[in-house]
Amino acid sequence: MAELAEAVGLPVRTLRYYQERKLLPPPRRSGRIGLYSEEHLARLRVIGGLLERGHTLEGIRELLSAWEQGRDIRSVLGIERAVTGPWSHEEPVTMSYADLCALFPGQVTRERLEAVAAAGLLEVDGDRITHWSRRHLEATAAFVRAGVPVEEVLAAGIELRRRLDEMAALFVRLASQYVVGGPAGRDPDGLVETIARLRPGAQVTVEAGFAAAMDRQVRAEIDRVLGSIATNTD
Repeated sequence: MAELAEAVGLPVRTLRYYQERKLLPPPRRSGRIGLYSEEHLARLRVIGGLLERGHTLEGIRELLSAWEQGRDIRSVLGIERAVTGPWSHEEPVTMSYADLCALFPGQVTRERLEAVAAAGLLEVDGDRITHWSRRHLEATAAFVRAGVPVEEVLAAGIELRRRLDEMAALFVRLASQYVVGGPAGRDPDGLVETIARLRPGAQVTVEAGFAAAMDRQVRAEIDRVLGSIATNTD
């Protein structure tokens, strides 16, 4: 085990933990010696790659279990890539605390920054602040320059994140229940193609729905303002 740990650059205790979680099969025994093979080495490299892509150990265990039950690991990983590939291609932006203060003059405090970071809209590492989207940050700054209080913009951002999480959870539940768990799920190659077709459809549905909602809300607000003007005129 010590030699295997050295080969993959992991502590022995990590390999023992993997064995306890049934991620790593036991070695072949030769007397009191446990012998590990290239299969164990390959297994650990697969685990490492999946961990780097954000998988949990439990999710990796299920993937490896599917592999052991006879499913082609390439098909299993193809499904995984189709599902977990990035949906967002936003460009993050990192700046100093001073730069952020310059972007929002007189409206940035350490306390407010901590609250925004806790809501998941920013990452703070000492004096370095990273926003997940340059476009989103520029839009926020535009609203503030137009006179919207930064507290209102941040509150709207937090509420928007919550509602978008709910919408995403709905799409994921439908896909999991009726696509992955349905007849298409029994054909790995077909499932990958189906998921690839559904991805842009989900995004278009949200974009089109938001645009239509904006049309309705703008018309309603115009009617309200015009009605108020007419009442005051009378």
